[in-house]
Amino acid sequence: MDTAAQSEVARRARFLALLFVALALGPSLAHLLELPNKIGLPREEYLVVQQIYRGWALLAFVVVGEFVSTLALAIAVRRHENEFAAAFSALLCVVAAQAVFWTLTFPANQATQNWTVLPENWIALRNQWEYSHAAAALLNLTAFCAVLVSVFAQARAKPL
Repeated sequence: MDTAAQSEVARRARFLALLFVALALGPSLAHLLELPNKIGLPREEYLVVQQIYRGWALLAFVVVGEFVSTLALAIAVRRHENEFAAAFSALLCVVAAQAVFWTLTFPANQATQNWTVLPENWIALRNQWEYSHAAAALLNLTAFCAVLVSVFAQARAKPL
């Protein structure tokens, strides 16, 4: 692939990584920002409030796009040290956010049948669910910042 084509691939990867990481950050930050208002709710109120997340599984395409685009960005800029370090950091944060989801959030969803049933240990499950979302939000925010750093590193390297 010639230099112009490589540059175009990298440009598209930057755009898609910014887009998908930003799209993933939105709902992630929503979870973080609602935490202080939800964490102390009594059993029945918490169960009612959790119903607002019905259909959020449809956002899986955003998560897939976030992973694929940050991977593509890291590959596209692999020969540019500063860009690559930031892009790879973003990718690691995206992977870590998914690890948090699959090891902490998803099991809480399963144990509560997607928050339609509250077992005896519901408080522990609530805490696991809420704080795992908070951790994922911080990871997604870090991923977004890392993609920005990668984009800015490319902009600094290019003369105006």
